[in-house]
Amino acid sequence: MERVSLIRSEKQKRRRNVTVLVVLGLFIVTAFMISMNTGYIRLSPVELIQTLFGMGTKKQSLILFEFRLPRIVISLLIGAGLAVSGCIMQGISRNALADPGILGINAGAGLTVMMFISFYPATAAAPVFMLPLVALVGAGLTAILIYSLAYKRHHGIAPIRLLLTGIAVAAGISAATIVMTLRLSPEKYQFVATWMAGSIWGANWKFVLALLPWLIILLPFVFYKARVMNVLNLGDQTATGLGAPVEKERLVLLAAAVGLAGSCVAVSGSIGFVGLIAPHLARRLVGQKHQMLLPAAALAGALLVITADTIGRWILQPSEIPTGIVVAVIGAPYFLYLLAKSKS
Repeated sequence: MERVSLIRSEKQKRRRNVTVLVVLGLFIVTAFMISMNTGYIRLSPVELIQTLFGMGTKKQSLILFEFRLPRIVISLLIGAGLAVSGCIMQGISRNALADPGILGINAGAGLTVMMFISFYPATAAAPVFMLPLVALVGAGLTAILIYSLAYKRHHGIAPIRLLLTGIAVAAGISAATIVMTLRLSPEKYQFVATWMAGSIWGANWKFVLALLPWLIILLPFVFYKARVMNVLNLGDQTATGLGAPVEKERLVLLAAAVGLAGSCVAVSGSIGFVGLIAPHLARRLVGQKHQMLLPAAALAGALLVITADTIGRWILQPSEIPTGIVVAVIGAPYFLYLLAKSKS
């Protein structure tokens, strides 16, 4: 009887988790529709549908297909990418406060992107498809530096030590970024200021195509590693006893997290807290098992960023608030709440 009851409970839990994923998906679709109609020039629902099916005016088609849709798609992609990256970092470090923004990974990626762009006479001249690769180099070097500084022989990586090391490295990189801005032209300085605030600056289809291959490769790979992440959560000794190559798997997953964060930052600018908030929200909704946690975090991250971007474009029309600032307004108090609760 106990076994039957356990199987029934597991089925109910799985059904509930699938329902949560479907509801998150419906919220995203709703936000998508609202975002398409948000902007200085409004499109009525009828005009929106007509334009989507090729029956709108040239002006309406230009607004929807060349300006709004690429930005909305990028918002969804970077939200999913940053959320899964944060979920990986929280899992492999067993640190509830780990996040690519807080740990300095985003800052490292951003610094290399800025250095790369500074070699070109105009920001638009930089080759778009090189940006994720350049960001990956910066994010990878930053991750190696933080990992090296936080690691203690015979003790591994303590969660609070990793957090403090990441914050210190991020502060140093931010200082270097500010020094670099003093040497930039007014045009590039304006771009850098917008980028540092977390604006989705690459709002065209070229940037979608530059980002999409990274997510198509890395997200399925991370989902495939969900069982490994469950084992790593049991602790190094238990995971080793179960036959898992702990250090190898941790480094592979860290590389995937860095790849996701770096490629997203190359397009989105410095948007923080997505990798912190989305995994926590997903964990409350579907539990600890990564088979459900990872897709739930991806959906929650996508919903968070598209909502923040829509609010930023709507609240001060015709001006806009960078998406990163809207996310920070939500994320900073939540980070302080988690820090207060943390015992490690």
